[in-house]
Amino acid sequence: MAWKRRVQGGALAFIGFLLSPLSWWNDLFVNVPLAMAFAWMVAAVYPPAFKTALVIGYWLTNVLGLMLLHIGARRSLTRETAKPYAVRDLVRALGWSLLYTLLILLLVKAGVLQPLADYWAK
Repeated sequence: MAWKRRVQGGALAFIGFLLSPLSWWNDLFVNVPLAMAFAWMVAAVYPPAFKTALVIGYWLTNVLGLMLLHIGARRSLTRETAKPYAVRDLVRALGWSLLYTLLILLLVKAGVLQPLADYWAK
């Protein structure tokens, strides 16, 4: 069943690549909309938390993407199937996400990203 392991690993790696900060060109179409949806849901309950929820949602998509990319690549390229995700790998994923978070914060400060109701209020 090596082909099944490779296909599953390839699918995980592809999804991870789309969510990871390595696909910076795809942030606008995947990560930011997912983070915005998360922030809108949080802001519907507690509006002042929009910016914080946006950053947390963006971090979660990036970290999840890096984790899926690493796990998928390892699954499809090696014979190991159940090796745990190392803390070092998580720290590296968090570092990359921090860099991209700075970009998102700049977009929030510039008013490009804002709560949904604020787009129509202007």
